[in-house]
Amino acid sequence: MKQSFTTVAIVARRHTEAILASIDAVEAFMQQHGVKVLFGAQTLAAIPNAQPNGVARESVSDAAMGASADLVIVVGGDGSLLGFGREMAASGVPVVGVNRGGLGFLAAISPEQIENKFGEILNGQFTIEEHFLLQARVLRDGEVIAEQSALNDVVVSPGGVMGMMEFALWLDDEFVYNQRSDGLIVASPTGSTAYALSAGGPIMHPRLDAIVVVPMFPHTLTSRPLVVPGNQVLRLRLLNDSASAPLISCDSQVQIRFAAGDEIQISKHPNVLRLLSPSDHSFYEACRSKLDWASRLGGQSFN
Repeated sequence: MKQSFTTVAIVARRHTEAILASIDAVEAFMQQHGVKVLFGAQTLAAIPNAQPNGVARESVSDAAMGASADLVIVVGGDGSLLGFGREMAASGVPVVGVNRGGLGFLAAISPEQIENKFGEILNGQFTIEEHFLLQARVLRDGEVIAEQSALNDVVVSPGGVMGMMEFALWLDDEFVYNQRSDGLIVASPTGSTAYALSAGGPIMHPRLDAIVVVPMFPHTLTSRPLVVPGNQVLRLRLLNDSASAPLISCDSQVQIRFAAGDEIQISKHPNVLRLLSPSDHSFYEACRSKLDWASRLGGQSFN
């Protein structure tokens, strides 16, 4: 059944001149095609002209966005999409990105494609891919004292000045290893092309039901990235208290402090991000263009 969009919400975390220009272009296109446009409250406040053609723009809070719009358009880089993606996952509303950042792995539409690609989307030419989130919890004496979600990765590190950590890792109730390293990256398939990739982890297709565990600068050369089933719970415990202020970082945007003796649990979150892309979007083409695969071959393909 074809999904139609009658109301869209446009949001941005940064409001540079380039981002505002793309917001204007998206708004104009949607209005030309009879689609109601809402704006995130912070985004609306940043737009210079609040009443184009005498018609007042409408704002919507992040909490109400999922119930008010049937598509959320994030204008900015992947960091912006990560932040809004975590918020929108609970509502199930699809999210699409207009890339005004750097790499743009998640934001599938470039500024010059706004009219063409959104025209296709309004005509039903799109795909929606479900990206699972990670959930990080800190337990102290068996009780949850903090929890956060992440779309890309959960990073456990000493915090402050980097230093060696000693920790033990279990999958469900099965012991995996004791590790000495500068920390640990636990990434979803979505996040496998982010921080985990820089640390030597594998590239994972977004549809894989798996989680990758990547040690950061381990003290043993045989400590390699480990890909585990997505339905398992990773349990981590810091064995020493040499780290001055150990923390958990979710998508490099949200931090949780913890202490030696606390148990960290990382698992799939019950919510998923419904990421919308134009129908011709290809994960492998994104890898070729964003990661500069085979550039010396001129991008030619062999069929």
